Amino acid sequence: MNANKRNYRATFILDNRGTEDSIEKIIEEVKGEIAAVKGEVGAVENLGKRDFVRVTDKKLTGAVYVQVDFTAAPEVPVNLKERLRLKQYVYRTYVQAV
Repeated sequence: MNANKRNYRATFILDNRGTEDSIEKIIEEVKGEIAAVKGEVGAVENLGKRDFVRVTDKKLTGAVYVQVDFTAAPEVPVNLKERLRLKQYVYRTYVQAV
């Protein structure tokens, strides 16, 4: 493994309201975004739909959570968040080093 790369676990909260896309298709798109910023996708786990503890939008009280493990250079999480910020189907993104 390249010494410059690190391991990350990203948790995505996906919102497929107003789209015909299945959660699986959205997960594939998210994996594509990780690859686009030069990340190497590892394990992907769909955690299913969960209710939010704090509801910020009365129309969205819960959503599907997905965890993706990936390896990438240190600047990739920032670039990934910026790319996904514009995507309507990603409600929240959390990236942590593991």
